[in-house]
Amino acid sequence: MKLINKSLIYLSAALLLIVGVWATVFYVNLIGEIKESVDEGLDNYKRQIVYKVSKDTSLLGKENFDESFFAIHKISKSQALQIHEHYRDVKLYMQDDDDEKPELEPVRMLSTAFELNGAYYKLDIINSMVEENDLIEEFFQQAVWLYVILLVSIIAINSIVLRRLWKPFYSFLDQLKNFRLGQSETLPTITTNTKEFTDLHEAVQVLLTHTIATFNQQKQFIGNASHELQTPLAIITNKLELLIENGDLKTAQVEEMAKIMGIVQRLVRLNKSLLLLSKIENKQFLDNKTVVINTVIAENVEDFEAIAEFKGVEIQVDNQQELVTEMDRAMANVLVSNLLRNALFYNNPDGKIVIKLTADSIHIKNTGDQQPLDVERIFTRFYKSDSNQASSGLGLAIVKAICDLYQFTITYRFEDGFHEFVVNVN
Repeated sequence: MKLINKSLIYLSAALLLIVGVWATVFYVNLIGEIKESVDEGLDNYKRQIVYKVSKDTSLLGKENFDESFFAIHKISKSQALQIHEHYRDVKLYMQDDDDEKPELEPVRMLSTAFELNGAYYKLDIINSMVEENDLIEEFFQQAVWLYVILLVSIIAINSIVLRRLWKPFYSFLDQLKNFRLGQSETLPTITTNTKEFTDLHEAVQVLLTHTIATFNQQKQFIGNASHELQTPLAIITNKLELLIENGDLKTAQVEEMAKIMGIVQRLVRLNKSLLLLSKIENKQFLDNKTVVINTVIAENVEDFEAIAEFKGVEIQVDNQQELVTEMDRAMANVLVSNLLRNALFYNNPDGKIVIKLTADSIHIKNTGDQQPLDVERIFTRFYKSDSNQASSGLGLAIVKAICDLYQFTITYRFEDGFHEFVVNVN
């Protein structure tokens, strides 16, 4: 989820909480203001009624609210002394113009006592109040509309203002995604005066500059190592060959020299494999082109045909579909040749290799040891089965590195006496 959308979610949740708290506080204050206003009216009515009663004692006979909005009851002095003027919310049966029969309606009542001509009276005055249920429903609807309007406004601001504000960041991010060590000529740049973005740009510039320098040093080391190691190994091989050809050596000595030459050849292959693995991990093979894997398979099968005939191994190729992918042609050849060489060298005499190609996968299976390989270690460097200690143990590690480089997946399984490797390229 993008940062803009994530911030919008948090902002929407915060806004909902703010609107909810505001609506609750506003409602409580509104009810308080309404009651205060009604109480002031009731107090004013009290003074008017007491004054009118002193002029017209016939009003003392209004004991029920049916005739008016106040009721007067004669009480004793002791009762009058116990009455403290107070306001309260009550419900009384009242009939409005649109009501068919009296209904319970909320009213505000003022209860007090007064003295007239030596007699004491209790006075109750009522005034209609707004129905809180209706008020809550109406207020809730208005709060919802307010939230929706604010949310729509925030989304509009997010789409226009924030996206424009974050535009330099996303442009910089796209440049970083497309940046390739050893290929990109310029470093990613950002055009903005926002301090956080400029700080990010400076940090990335320092990091990339250091990475490029390290990458170039490593490439130079790999090149130097390739040259410096191959040369003495080649000299050692030539010297050994000359000694065998020209030297007056006994049979035992020749055999020992041959063993030494074998070790040197293993060092040569190991050196080449390690250098190749380093180059793959440093992404120095990214000359991606459209590659038809079926063609690469056919070329490698032809190259290994003589060895297969010598070992009596039958190679079957099942081109079910054409497999096309984007990758470096050299890496495609290394991937296929290492898998095929592994299937051939670890095979049994008079064994079989079956290669199947689909639209998105390569299947290479071969006969061999009747025990499965260690799935946890098979793709690690220098892992070798007991059947071939002369191997460098880097072939499948190189295959795994190529798969990781191009985001392919490779799996191994042992089934029906066949060791099978499957590479999914899509």
